[in-house]
Amino acid sequence: MTQLQYFTALSGLWVALAWLPYILDRVLVRGLMGAMANPGPSDLPQSLWAQRAHRAHIVGVELFAAFAPLAILASIILPAEEQPGTLAAAYFFGMVAHYIIYAIGIPVLRTAAFAVAALSTALLGLTLLGTA
Repeated sequence: MTQLQYFTALSGLWVALAWLPYILDRVLVRGLMGAMANPGPSDLPQSLWAQRAHRAHIVGVELFAAFAPLAILASIILPAEEQPGTLAAAYFFGMVAHYIIYAIGIPVLRTAAFAVAALSTALLGLTLLGTA
């Protein structure tokens, strides 16, 4: 498994599991049946960190939708190149940092971590086009 494939798989796994913390908070706040019910105006609000984690997860899903096809394409077109693997690692660590920092509530660092992941995605696309 190449570095690109490894960090793409880790990124997919992260996106697939990042919902767990805020859903567990929802169960603690509203109870199991309340967490599984449809949202309503009388719902108890979740913890602030869980609300932020939910928004961070949404951002992660949206950015992964751009990153994943580029990573797959790079794996096919540039299998021996090191740069896509480095960019995939930067993407993964940027997105994990973004989630954690966002959940904690540190605004400026949150944006910087997101920028690392977004720029890694953009550079991966430019690498595929032969312009980076």
